[in-house]
Amino acid sequence: MATLAEFEAIKQRFISASLDEKIKIYTTTAGLTVEQFKELLRHFPLQYLDKLEKAMA
Repeated sequence: MATLAEFEAIKQRFISASLDEKIKIYTTTAGLTVEQFKELLRHFPLQYLDKLEKAMA
């Protein structure tokens, strides 16, 4: 499980990342809680959710 400081660093990286980098961070980061994954999704462009879903399949 990521500490709050670790998660905040991941979140800041995620926010400033390109779309492909966001997808990579979201699909390869281990140890986050469901709430933390939801928080990242709040910063993901909704029109590209299909790309994220395909990457997770």
